[in-house]
Amino acid sequence: MPRYRDVSYALFPPLTPMVKKIVIFTSAAFVVTWIPARFWGWGYPYGVFALRPWDVTHNLFVWQLVTYLFLHAEPFHIIFNMFGVWMFGSDLERLWGPRKFLFYYFLTGIGAGILDVVVHPSALTATIGCSGAFYGLLVAFGLLFPERIVLFALIIPMRAKWFVLIFAGIEFLYSLSTPGSTISHVAHVGGMLFGLAYLRGGGLRYRLELRYQEWRRARLRRKFEVYMHKHEKKDEAGRWIN
Repeated sequence: MPRYRDVSYALFPPLTPMVKKIVIFTSAAFVVTWIPARFWGWGYPYGVFALRPWDVTHNLFVWQLVTYLFLHAEPFHIIFNMFGVWMFGSDLERLWGPRKFLFYYFLTGIGAGILDVVVHPSALTATIGCSGAFYGLLVAFGLLFPERIVLFALIIPMRAKWFVLIFAGIEFLYSLSTPGSTISHVAHVGGMLFGLAYLRGGGLRYRLELRYQEWRRARLRRKFEVYMHKHEKKDEAGRWIN
């Protein structure tokens, strides 16, 4: 897995196409769910589409593993998440392309929900927000751009690798001390773990593919040698000619 020794600041990157679509769609989902719930008390979307482990394990509401990513508790919640997706997702999309980026986004978001369900299979507390996917993006950014300078708390400059380690440690400690909330720290850890497994697994896949290609080339070389041996002829002096 290549790393890029870019020591520039990761601040306000250009908005890439897929990141833009995620921000627009998630923001639209927030508007049509939060405003009715806030002003008219209509909380139906949260009851059906938020991630509630009990519903997943007992009622098989598996769609909640996806839909909870588009629900948020308040304006600050969605602003923080969308800002993080923009700040750390844009460079990843430029590196990977939109399709691979979208796959990774949902992989870590769904993976975050899966860990939340596994840890609290009978919990009735709902989890909402795309923070798990955001933390997955954070891990990828730290691994692929470890020397990039980011601003901790938008004030303190530090390298991305240390920034990610600090956030990972904070979320791990919170996940041990907080049994559950509408913004689950367990889900944050899940997004990071699934992202790390995917990225490290990519290196394993590359090595396995490399070994396969080496074996395939050796096999073709042996076939070629056998073929050439069958078609070789000797001259009058007993020498092989091709």
